[in-house]
Amino acid sequence: MKRFFTVFLIICIVGGAGFFMFRWLVERQAIESTDNAYLKTNQVLITPEVQGTITQLLMEDNQPVKQGDILAVIDDREYQATLAVAEAKVAEELAHIQRLHANKNTQHAHIASAGAEVSVVEAKRQQINQDLRRYNALIERGSAPRQSLDKIAAESKQADAQLRGSQAAVSAQQKQLTSFDSEIAEVEARVKQAEAQVTLAKIDLEHTKIRAPFTGTIGHRGVQMGSHVQAGMALAYLLETGKIWVEANFKETQLQNMKIDQPVEIHIDAYPDIKFTGKVASFSPASGSEFSILPPENATGNFTKIVRRVPVKIVFDANTDTALLKSGLSATVKVRVKN
Repeated sequence: MKRFFTVFLIICIVGGAGFFMFRWLVERQAIESTDNAYLKTNQVLITPEVQGTITQLLMEDNQPVKQGDILAVIDDREYQATLAVAEAKVAEELAHIQRLHANKNTQHAHIASAGAEVSVVEAKRQQINQDLRRYNALIERGSAPRQSLDKIAAESKQADAQLRGSQAAVSAQQKQLTSFDSEIAEVEARVKQAEAQVTLAKIDLEHTKIRAPFTGTIGHRGVQMGSHVQAGMALAYLLETGKIWVEANFKETQLQNMKIDQPVEIHIDAYPDIKFTGKVASFSPASGSEFSILPPENATGNFTKIVRRVPVKIVFDANTDTALLKSGLSATVKVRVKN
């Protein structure tokens, strides 16, 4: 009996160990994990759009800021002056256009006057021509002296010349009117150019106030009060508040059964006693090595096969309190790829 009990106990122990080993193997196949994972958030390098001297510095390291808050102010006196010059140029060109329109209206009056003179000369010429025909008829009948005909013929030639002169004056006045139209179009183009300069000057003036593009926290401020800065110079980093995720670098051999929305268990090294949960959000379109400055070149020389890692974005569940989480912290993630 005692021997039977011993054999039974051994069978139970072996069977239990086998059962738990089987469960462990099944569970292992259902989970893909990695400790090559880090917290990420949106961050931007704060840079000025214009150059100048910092006259106000309104940000400190680790300071929370809201979208639109002024972080620094650049001396704007030069930009104020540039705007004033641009606005004066617009006013000057607009005044020029007004003078041209006034001259154009005067020119219309001159053309009307010249046209009226042409009408008067034309009427006088027609009257003289009628008299010339009438005197010709009288001379043919012997009823008028030849001297009268010569006088009227001279007056007819004079009227023709006067008419041509008046018509030439009208043509010249019309050409002058056309030149006014061309000059007005040219000045209007200069007005648009000057207005564009005003717009650019206003943009530069607005850029003397450096604002936060989104709500977040200032990190690593690298500028001091009174510093002279250039456009594009690094002033500080801004990390967005409330948007944080995990970037887990899985081996390419672990991705076969991994899909979007699969549940993930997340452990942050800084908080080992807290278990976070999330889900797979997206997969990188290429392995991490493809985005390096010097991607690997395997077409020449000796080849050593290396398992690549693919970045996988994991987001926290909606009800997760992420106040303690900081970008760059290390994590271990476990993705359940099978139920």
